[in-house]
Amino acid sequence: MQKFCKYLLVSPAVCGVMLFVNTAVFAGETSSTSEINQPQVLASPSTKDQTMAQVNSVSQLSDVQTTDWAFQALQSLVERYGCIAGYPNSTYRGNRALTRYEFAAGLNACLDRVNELIATGTADLVTKEDLAKLQKLQENFSAELATLRGRVNAVETRTAELEAHQFSTTTKLNGEVVIAIAGVVSGNTVNGQKVNQNAVLADRVRLNLDTSFTGQDLLRTRLQATNLDPFSQTATFTPEGDFRFAGGNNSNGVVIDALLYQFPLGKKTNVTLEANAGAIDDFTNTVNPYLDGDGGTGALSHFGTRNPIYYLANGTGIGIKHEFSDKLELSLGYLANDAANPQLGSGLFNGAYGAIAQLTVKPSNQITLGLTYLNAYNNNFSANGSGGSNNANNILRNADNILQNASSNSYGIEASFQPSSKFAIGGWAGFTKARILTVTPGDADIWNYAVTLAFPDLGKKGNVAGIVVGMEPKVTGVSSSLSDAGINKDPDTSYHIEGFYQYKLSDNISITPGVIWLTAPDHNNQNDDIVIGTVRTTFTF
Repeated sequence: MQKFCKYLLVSPAVCGVMLFVNTAVFAGETSSTSEINQPQVLASPSTKDQTMAQVNSVSQLSDVQTTDWAFQALQSLVERYGCIAGYPNSTYRGNRALTRYEFAAGLNACLDRVNELIATGTADLVTKEDLAKLQKLQENFSAELATLRGRVNAVETRTAELEAHQFSTTTKLNGEVVIAIAGVVSGNTVNGQKVNQNAVLADRVRLNLDTSFTGQDLLRTRLQATNLDPFSQTATFTPEGDFRFAGGNNSNGVVIDALLYQFPLGKKTNVTLEANAGAIDDFTNTVNPYLDGDGGTGALSHFGTRNPIYYLANGTGIGIKHEFSDKLELSLGYLANDAANPQLGSGLFNGAYGAIAQLTVKPSNQITLGLTYLNAYNNNFSANGSGGSNNANNILRNADNILQNASSNSYGIEASFQPSSKFAIGGWAGFTKARILTVTPGDADIWNYAVTLAFPDLGKKGNVAGIVVGMEPKVTGVSSSLSDAGINKDPDTSYHIEGFYQYKLSDNISITPGVIWLTAPDHNNQNDDIVIGTVRTTFTF
């Protein structure tokens, strides 16, 4: 470095600038270090970022020793010019690589400091010799300084053009388009009905208008259009294996699918107001990383996306998430199904609803646990498409198909363990105790469970492979009064086996081939096994 200084004809004091510029303004061009680790260039005490106090002595820099060859140069820059600032952890990092752009930027900052000293009557700190050599350096690097000025001017021009033509100063538009080819590959009859094996081509389109008024809040207005009915209605005749991206066939009519407003309440609490089609995952960690992509990414089915008990709450209401620490989080929420209807048995508090409380624990960066409780009234699994047997979905109806009032208490435990960045194992278990209140009073027990495997970045960064094995909601027991009324438990056990591979073609396009295998569909061994195949293509923008 001393030879380099002599080559530039600079004194040790000026040469110290070069060490300092190693941490100059344009360091971000050669380093991906986060902002908190970025150095500070001190042009004057009044303009200094307050992240670190003014360096008044070289001894404040923990990695600079009196035996270092550049110690005197650094000391001179500190005491004579006040032109040195270090990193937030009080280090200088003098051995860091230096680019010519960084040198030019730091030199310019120190020249500004010298000019300030002259203007404030402290010219005795600057010798004519130093000024002459600084002037020579400025002339030598005039090309680099001109380049920097040109680049800044170009950025300002582009910024002005973007501001003039932007959609809104507060709103951003983003979207997701799912186009899928799907069909039943094998399977003959389910509950006496012939399975349809015709392949279909369907879509789901979502446009999100995300608005922020403070930079910390979010007003989301989602427009959605779909044309795919759940396969349980048209092909398989069991809710098991239904696709998550099937939103109901409205012939691609555009509707407001979601309307919510999220805002912080203090530093550790976030509030979500759900005006339409609110869901628990808007304010609760479903503890299913890589697989809970809400149909556009991750798992293909309702069941593979998250624990089915989460679907028992949906609609209009409020959700609150509070972080006690990085390791402990509490989520609370209340969602009503028909809040806008003033008729008897409807409304915000008198109709069907779901209320949730979940404690999410993260004992380490690799492990996440969820303990979930959900209370629901007049709300069953079919209300929000969670899958499961017909029996589990129709538990609120008696043998004469009469809808009965009922309440339920659901308990869930969810877990995820990611031992490496390439592999994650998880799963859940859910239990629902449903109590019929009218017509045919009685109790029913409904269980579900699953084990999930995820392989992120398999074959390429951004890819995800996933496997889901489990039992969709099954009625495991009923009281004698329900049995006498013709409501029985499911006779057998069906297993849901799902596999998919999400391949990232680009930052905006992914293709996901996948298969869902249902053994003994509808928890009935008399039904033939069903295999459902699909190729899902997702576009994001």
